[in-house]
Amino acid sequence: MNEYILEHEAYIKGILEKNDKQDWNSIKEYHKVQIMFMQHERLVHMIVTLFFGLFLSISLGLALLFNMSLLFLLVFIIGIIEVFYMVHLYRLENGVQRWYVLYNELSRKADEQK
Repeated sequence: MNEYILEHEAYIKGILEKNDKQDWNSIKEYHKVQIMFMQHERLVHMIVTLFFGLFLSISLGLALLFNMSLLFLLVFIIGIIEVFYMVHLYRLENGVQRWYVLYNELSRKADEQK
């Protein structure tokens, strides 16, 4: 997913740097649709991350309560998965924030075209 974010970002930046005569409104709308896709992706990953955090908390509580080594192994595995989800969510979040800046630039170009 990070590759897709970076590729799309480079594509839009390339269009903005060319400064050719473009249909800025259609480019802006295309980019807006891509932002909407990423917002949906962010929401899904946020929900998954929260559930893994909940599972991590519950399994840690049970592991401490019952002092079972298998539960501590479960805590470790869920913790590793949670870290990877947090990194992925961080990249998604920052990518979409950068896309908002690009959208504002596209909007400015579209307004100048009028």
